[in-house]
Amino acid sequence: MSLSSQQFIEQIKRNDTNRRLLDMLPDLHLPQAMLTAGCLFQTVWNLRSNNPPDWAIRDYDLFYFCDDDLSWEAENAVIQRAKDLLGPLADKVQIRNQARVHLWYLQKFGRTCPPLTSATDGIDRFLIACTKLGICIETGTVYAPNGFEDMENGHLRTNPNNVQPDRFLSKCQDYKARWPWLCIMG
Repeated sequence: MSLSSQQFIEQIKRNDTNRRLLDMLPDLHLPQAMLTAGCLFQTVWNLRSNNPPDWAIRDYDLFYFCDDDLSWEAENAVIQRAKDLLGPLADKVQIRNQARVHLWYLQKFGRTCPPLTSATDGIDRFLIACTKLGICIETGTVYAPNGFEDMENGHLRTNPNNVQPDRFLSKCQDYKARWPWLCIMG
C-alpha cells in the first residue's frame, strides 16, 4: 500500500531541516514556491533504510516561478533575502526561479530546455519519474503526479518528459551508492 500525502508529509517532517524550511519559507512570499527534490524522497529512503532522516542529503531545493524579471540579479535578490531569513540554514538551500531555467540550461547540461510556465514544470522535468515531488510552501499541498509507490519501493524509471539516458544512469548510480536497495528500472 502506497503512502498518502499526509503520511508523506509526516515522513519528510521527520527531517528537521525540511520541517524548519516548511515553517520559515512562507515568509519569503515567493510565487508558486515549492520545496522539492532530494530533500523529500531521500528523507523517505533514509527512513526506510534506518538512517537518520537527513543522512546524505546534499541540499534542499526551493523552486519558485516569477516571470516578471528574468535577470540573474532578481533571482540573486531572492537568494539574499532567503539568507537573511534562514541564517546558517541558507547554506543548505538552493533556490531557483523556474522561469529562468531555459536561459542557463544549455550551458549547464548541453541541451536546450523550453521555457517553463510554472514551478511544477521544473519538477516535471526531473530525470527520474519517482522523484517528481514537491510541497507547496504556502499551502502545504503535495505535488506528486506519479504518486508515491515507485519512490517508496525505490523503483527508478526514466521520466518520459525528460529522457537523457546518460544523465539518468549517472544519477541512478549516485543514488544506488547511498541506498543500495534501489532498483534501476530504465
